Amino acid sequence: MTEASAPISFTQPVRQVLSMLLACGLVGGGIWLIRAEVLGIIHANPYLDAFIIAVFLLGVLTCFWQVVILIQSVRWIETFVNDAPGSEQAAPPRLLAPLAALLRGQKRQITSSNANSILDSVATRIDEARDITRYLTNLLIFLGLLGTFYGLATTIPAIVATIKNLAPQQGETGVAIFAKLMAGLQEQLGGMSTAFSSSLMGLAGSLIVGLLELFASHGQNRFYRELEEWLSTITRLGFVSDGEGDEAAMIPQLLEHMAGQVEVLQTLFLQAEEGRVATEERLVELSNAISGMQADPAELAALNRIAEGQEAILAALGALAAPEGGPGWSDAESRMRLRSIDVQLLRILEELSAGRQEAIADLRAELGGLTAAIKKAR
Repeated sequence: MTEASAPISFTQPVRQVLSMLLACGLVGGGIWLIRAEVLGIIHANPYLDAFIIAVFLLGVLTCFWQVVILIQSVRWIETFVNDAPGSEQAAPPRLLAPLAALLRGQKRQITSSNANSILDSVATRIDEARDITRYLTNLLIFLGLLGTFYGLATTIPAIVATIKNLAPQQGETGVAIFAKLMAGLQEQLGGMSTAFSSSLMGLAGSLIVGLLELFASHGQNRFYRELEEWLSTITRLGFVSDGEGDEAAMIPQLLEHMAGQVEVLQTLFLQAEEGRVATEERLVELSNAISGMQADPAELAALNRIAEGQEAILAALGALAAPEGGPGWSDAESRMRLRSIDVQLLRILEELSAGRQEAIADLRAELGGLTAAIKKAR
């Protein structure tokens, strides 16, 4: 991914959240409209119905928790793939922990096997979260059936007892028999109320939790598809082997490793080439600076004067070595003056050499500072 590419975005589960909130609102409004009947159903068996309501609320919270985890995952992966500030230090969500462990601090290019392992891990974690809501949905159905069988278990013995009590006794009137029948029917109706109320609440709760879990699953499936599409853009294709042996299975891995090493060598070669070009540019600048120093008119004039002085000295020495009949310059005073001139000339040469070395050293220091400033500016 380059800086000029458009930022990558993942879809937030906004539609799913709104659908879930709308479903909860409709259910709450319906319960409020028939609150008297609902309270009557709960009073039939308050303990079992209260437990069913607790499981139902836990299922609703679990569905919303899945959506919250999905929102956090979408937000984190958007900042991660777009290299937003602070993305390297942000803790990844549990859903994308394998992806962060593989790509953090490395080049954004993976092999097909790594992409498959990431997708499998994400799918496994999503299925783990779905298993909780599925279990709660099945638990609501089971509690409803449990209440049904419990109510039937109490109703059947009541029917048997009622039938036995209807047998006429000596001296018993019809009014007394009818009172026994009413008492038996009341106990039977209590058991049937328990059975139907628990079944109704369990099935209704499982229906609502299943609907919320369906909305959450749609958001998770969309996120999984978008993650798969993004991973396909950074996946490096490899070779697939048809062999069944260990050697055949190792060949694709070896080729992928060699491809990665070749990419590293190419990067190092480009860096070395950039360093060589920079060194050549510095050498050219240094050569131009030295050529400019040599072409300085003041230094050339000084060198010409030194050369003329040396020629005069040679001429004087030649006159001293002239044959007999020439002028006599071989006395002690002349020799002392010649030695003094030699010493002065040597000092001049040393000063010129020292000045040239200092100028070259200053120029190199300035070039080094200029190079460091250019590197910082880049």
